[in-house]
Amino acid sequence: MSDLHGFGGNALAFVVAFVVAGLFTVVFKLIYQWVTPYNEAKLIREGNVAAALALGGALVGYVLPLASALSNTVSLVEFCAWAALAGVIQIAAFTLVRVVAMKDLSARIEKGEIAAGLYLMSISLAVGLLNAACMTA
Repeated sequence: MSDLHGFGGNALAFVVAFVVAGLFTVVFKLIYQWVTPYNEAKLIREGNVAAALALGGALVGYVLPLASALSNTVSLVEFCAWAALAGVIQIAAFTLVRVVAMKDLSARIEKGEIAAGLYLMSISLAVGLLNAACMTA
């Protein structure tokens, strides 16, 4: 019977972690879409692959550090702090690319230039991987 009790506690911890991580992901997505100067939802509905790559990369780049934080933190408060920091870093990376590295990024995404979407996706994934690795230190 003790195994069942232990499973119940672990299952509850899983559900709480999954729900909180899911909520952070949704909030990140909404903030990210608010920060970008183009409307990803509209562009993606119209079949814009560049916008889908860019948004998908940002989401995966954000979730990678969340997974690391879930594996390495000992409290929900600590996880929330890492999740918030991961979002700030991911949005800062987008802003840096748009302002410094590729000033015409928004126009290129809106035009559906796959190279621009793939570049932004790659930056987002690289930032997410580094962010996740730093959370294990």
